[in-house]
Amino acid sequence: MKKNNLLTKLGITAPSVELIIQPDWATKHGITLVVKRDDLLHPLISGNKWRKLKYALIPAIEAKTTHIISFGGGFSNHVHALGYCCQQLNIQFTAIIRGDYSLNPSPMLQDLIRWKANIQYVDRQTYQQRTNPDYLQTLQQQYPDTLIIPEGGSQLQALKGVTEIIDELQSPYDYVLVPVASGGTLAGLATVINTGLNNHNTLTDCTIIGIGVLKGEGYLEQLVTDLLAKDTQTRSWHINHDYHFGGYAKSNHVLTEFCQDFYQQTEIKLETVYSGKLLFALRDLIAKWYL
Repeated sequence: MKKNNLLTKLGITAPSVELIIQPDWATKHGITLVVKRDDLLHPLISGNKWRKLKYALIPAIEAKTTHIISFGGGFSNHVHALGYCCQQLNIQFTAIIRGDYSLNPSPMLQDLIRWKANIQYVDRQTYQQRTNPDYLQTLQQQYPDTLIIPEGGSQLQALKGVTEIIDELQSPYDYVLVPVASGGTLAGLATVINTGLNNHNTLTDCTIIGIGVLKGEGYLEQLVTDLLAKDTQTRSWHINHDYHFGGYAKSNHVLTEFCQDFYQQTEIKLETVYSGKLLFALRDLIAKWYL
C-alpha cells in the first residue's frame, strides 16, 4: 500500500498546520510562538504517534503482515493509536500491557477490547524484558511472521516519519521544543536539524529542547542517543528534566490550572501527560529569560 493510500485508508489529514499563538506570557516578552498542530492529523492516531508508526506500517502492509505486537502502559497513547491502525487495516494486534487492568480497563484499553485486540497483562518484571533480545526472540517464536514494534513506536523507522515534521515547516525557528517519553520524536528532529537534511534548510542553527515528561534523567538521553547516528548524538539538542511533575502521567492543580488558562487564551486543549507539561515548561523558560 502506497503512503497516500494509507493516509486515505486511515483518515489522516496531512500536513498539519503551523498556528501562531499569542498567550500573554509570550507576547509581553516579544516572543512569537508557533504550534505545529499534529493533534489535528487524526482524532485517535494522535500526533507524533502517526509520525512514528507510518514507516513501520507501510512495509508491514506490503509484506501482508497479519499480526503486530507492541508494548505500553494502561494509558498508552502509542498502544491506542496502533490498535486503531491495526483494526482499520485488518491486522491482528497484541498489546502487552504493564500491570493488570482486567477488572478496571482504562478508556484506551476499552477501545482495544472493542477493536478485538489481544491484550496480555504482565507484571513489571516481565515488562522490563521488553527490550531484551532473548525475550523478543521468544515472542517471535511464539508468534511467527509477526512484526514487533517497540514501546512508544521509537525505532529507526520512526525517525523517517518524524523528519517529515521539519519538511513541512514553512518558517525558520530559533528553538523547537518537544515532549520526551520514549525518545523517538526528539531523535528524528535532531537527525534532520543536525545533518541539514530539511528541504528548506531553515533550521540548521536551531536548538532542540526536549522536555522530559517522566522521571528519567540519563535514561531518556540514552534512549535518544541509541537511535541517533554518532555524528548527531551531542549536537544541538538537550533534555530538560525540571517539568515532569513527579513522573509519567503525574499532575497537580498548578499544571491543571495552566492547561485551563492556556485553553482560554488560545482555544487549544492541552492534556497533562505531554502537551501540558511542554507548554508549562515553555512559559517558565521564557519567564526565566532562558529563551
